[in-house]
Amino acid sequence: MDELIKIKVEESVFFLKKGTPLSEVLSELPSPQKPILFKSEGQLLDLSFPADRERELSLVFAGDPQALEVLRHSASHLLAHAVTELFPEVQVGMGPAVENGYYYDFLRDRAFTPEDLEAIEKKMREIATQDLPIERLVLPKEEAVKIFSEKNQKLKVELIEEKGGAEVTCYRQGNFIDFCLGPHLPSTGLIKHFKLLSVSGAYWKGDERGPQLQRIYGTAFFSEKELQDYLNFLEEAKKRDHRRLGPELELFSTHEELGGGLVIWHPKGAIIRHEIEAFWKEEHLKDGYDFIYSPHIAKLDLWKRSGHTEFYDAMFPPLEFEGFKYQLKPMNCPFHIMAYKSRQRSYRELPLRWAELGTVYRYERSGVLHGLLRVRGFTQDDAHIFCRDDQLEAEIKGVIRLATKLLAAFGFESYQVYLATRPEKYVGKLEDWNKAEQALEEALKASGLPYQIDEGEGVFYGPKIDIKIKDAIGRLWQCTTVQLDFNLAERFDLTYVGEDGHFHRPFLIHRALLGSMERFFGVLIEHYKGNFPLWLAPVQIIILPIADRHEAYAREIQTRLRAEGFRVQVDDSREKVNKKIREAEVQKIPLIAVVGDKEISNQSVSLRIHGLGDRGQISLEALIQQVKTLIQNKSLEIKF
Repeated sequence: MDELIKIKVEESVFFLKKGTPLSEVLSELPSPQKPILFKSEGQLLDLSFPADRERELSLVFAGDPQALEVLRHSASHLLAHAVTELFPEVQVGMGPAVENGYYYDFLRDRAFTPEDLEAIEKKMREIATQDLPIERLVLPKEEAVKIFSEKNQKLKVELIEEKGGAEVTCYRQGNFIDFCLGPHLPSTGLIKHFKLLSVSGAYWKGDERGPQLQRIYGTAFFSEKELQDYLNFLEEAKKRDHRRLGPELELFSTHEELGGGLVIWHPKGAIIRHEIEAFWKEEHLKDGYDFIYSPHIAKLDLWKRSGHTEFYDAMFPPLEFEGFKYQLKPMNCPFHIMAYKSRQRSYRELPLRWAELGTVYRYERSGVLHGLLRVRGFTQDDAHIFCRDDQLEAEIKGVIRLATKLLAAFGFESYQVYLATRPEKYVGKLEDWNKAEQALEEALKASGLPYQIDEGEGVFYGPKIDIKIKDAIGRLWQCTTVQLDFNLAERFDLTYVGEDGHFHRPFLIHRALLGSMERFFGVLIEHYKGNFPLWLAPVQIIILPIADRHEAYAREIQTRLRAEGFRVQVDDSREKVNKKIREAEVQKIPLIAVVGDKEISNQSVSLRIHGLGDRGQISLEALIQQVKTLIQNKSLEIKF
């Protein structure tokens, strides 16, 4: 007798033969709308998933946000199907859903052209219109290998042999079959609102020693409106791309001659960095921090003791001279720890708050380098706090308070906050973990910031808080991180003499508030679209003499304003004033001061505000006072 499996769907109960597709229950349900997936114990399942054990199912319909990833994964198969129809010689790699879309990797002798992408997208629409059933197949491994070998899909054969068990799951739509765990939509007809976006290079399985593939990116949504909104968002993001704006506004550059991931800050970018760092230092001093400067290199043995050589794989190869091996620093922590260990510490000294704008070097693979956001040499706004257990909560509160104050000054006041707790594998005592997690959570509650618990997502050496900021177009960027560390204090045998005269282990807090100067600057450029607030702008005021005879007055004003500490330029080109104004607008200079005969006689300027136009005449004294106030208050908007 066939085994029967009990399946509960909402208020209905069914008994299915083991192995029968769960979709058998649908004919008995009164729902007028057809579901596209089942959900069981938090897991999404195909409609064709077999009845394997007693389950309680909920129905998932088209448009449900939790089904979006499945839609996009099915769209990646549709992409691969179209490519193999048009270019039968192409080898298919892997095609997952990713944030905001999907991609598929292909091995092909010739590069995909924009015309190829148009043809592929057209073919995808043809296949989607055919409304082909997407079937789940469970095959013996040998049979799956045979199927893909006959199709000359060597990359798929390699994957099946590496990852497949005795049986493997595949999905078939029409004459296309793919090795995949799923889940997928019931048919291609449900994939309606999609767009191919771009092509880039990718190494097979991320290994630079392997063949180079071509990665086609796309996106998909359940509605046309969502798709169009996202495409509009991409257009806006493109206009804000720091990799374009940086060189255009002469802020920074990168060069192949230097090597990938290494950045040159140009004078305009450097002055913004100076302002950021000066503000950072000023606020840290107010908050009781001291500064440290540490070398860029140290003996390899230091990194062995810290555990970096064992656990951290983004270090450059060591250098060797005078019989010793040295390592470019990937972190600042061991140097701060060595400073702590330079003498015995007392409980009376704690907490010690030591901060450093320390430049570190990490070997990021060339394929992941991305402008200022992913580089090989960068300056962290780093700090380490050594404290007693009774000081822990207050110190974390202080870090969160300082972080939100700094971020707000740059225009970021909307956050997503995560508290990552103890993972399965961890170092340190359980009681210390519990104490640390409680201190982090209490500090978050006191801050009033909404937060989510990331259960088990802490690092092995301690729990952490991550703060992501939301930019002007709603993107999230990781900036602030606060991490407790039970590992390094142990490895370096850090102690302090307690009030009881005995040695105790201090708590070690790692924290970065802005993240790194490079990445934060990239975020700032995109957030403001290059239109920096007055206090950060590389050129705050530009003076435009209408004719040659007005240039002397323009220079007098420049001298006066520079004496007040303002960053001022004079455009003494022989162009007409309207062209000078247009150029100043293109350069996104906040204040434009036009001077002519009338302004000389009134000891004034005709003021324009970037993007807002003419504001009329203003006396030089009034201009100085108002600009001074705006800069001192770090105002994000200019109001005259």
